[in-house]
Amino acid sequence: MSGDQKKKMIILMINMFIAIGSFGIIIPILPAYLESINQGGTAAGLMIAIFAGAQLIFSPIAGKWADQYGRRKMIIYGLAGLTLSMLVFYAVDSIWLLYFSRVIGGIGAALLIPAIFAYIADITTMEQRAKGNGLVSAAMSLGIVVGPGIGGFLADFGLKMPFLISALVSLVAVLFSIMLLEESSTMQTMPGEMPEEEPMVKKLAMSVKKPYFIPLVITLVMSFGLMAYESVLGLYLDNEYGATPQAIAIMVTSTGIISVIVQLFVVDRVVRKLGEGKVLNIFLAVAALGFLVSLFAGSYALFFVISLIIFLATSILRPVLTTLISKMAGNEQGFAMGMNNAYMSIGNVLGPTIAGILYDVRITYPFVLGLVLLLVTLFITMAWQKREPKPKAAL
Repeated sequence: MSGDQKKKMIILMINMFIAIGSFGIIIPILPAYLESINQGGTAAGLMIAIFAGAQLIFSPIAGKWADQYGRRKMIIYGLAGLTLSMLVFYAVDSIWLLYFSRVIGGIGAALLIPAIFAYIADITTMEQRAKGNGLVSAAMSLGIVVGPGIGGFLADFGLKMPFLISALVSLVAVLFSIMLLEESSTMQTMPGEMPEEEPMVKKLAMSVKKPYFIPLVITLVMSFGLMAYESVLGLYLDNEYGATPQAIAIMVTSTGIISVIVQLFVVDRVVRKLGEGKVLNIFLAVAALGFLVSLFAGSYALFFVISLIIFLATSILRPVLTTLISKMAGNEQGFAMGMNNAYMSIGNVLGPTIAGILYDVRITYPFVLGLVLLLVTLFITMAWQKREPKPKAAL
């Protein structure tokens, strides 16, 4: 990469790190904060689901705007949306205004993330693109890991302090981008990308007939289970083991580090040795076993170990599913990856919503639901692999 490319790439990486990290800051203190305003599992689930829902609904429009008005503007507006969301979160205690702040945050993320990846496509060649995307994804993963650790430490200075620091850090990123980020020089869309304007419902109906439909369903279930687990994890630790924001931060940070290490050094080797099909079966079973054992964990330490195993399994499953869908998609990569993202997003919205409601009925119910869904998915996957001679080449 040239010096100019490197400079732009560093700015994009810093922006992505700050955006994801500033959201992660609030994770460890959310359970204690929601309790302080007399809210429980339903609110915790909706906090995540509303953000994911707003991001899902707004992403197609945001993608078009990035082509129409420029990547730089969308990156700045996206960061500004995240800043405003955190400022509202800091300033109010009304649950409805907190939900509204999550809508603003979701729209901010929808503006920011596609614009960053589009910017990378503008400033890199085809050969450099994978490296560019990898660097920004690494910054994203680092934000996921570092944010909660900082949030747990900041909780010592007051329950609302992480919200304020998060807003200020995002504001710095807005000013940093206004001053240093130039528009990408080649703002072009690839031929054939713009006209695809079918409604999402029609695309979802079309996906049912695709050979990679079962991997898409597994993607939805895995996202559902993981986000259901994550959304009530802090509340459960607080309720069952009296875990402090620091203890929750340690768990979230540790699982994040494990996920990053596994995706960097383990996934490729495991897939090469066993093939995608076996990896799917093994790690769906491992995740299901994790959910089962979590119901009987008698201590914070044991629950910590079980959580690490669940996150390890899902951090292997996610890239393997994406690769499998890509292999089976042939020449319709754009449609397949769009559907992969859509199914994941549906899981991200439904998982926390249903888990939060179930948590308020009985705190173990979200884990029971995750277990049942994973077992059903495992049986469907095994049956699909036996029945489908064609994909076995990919498996």
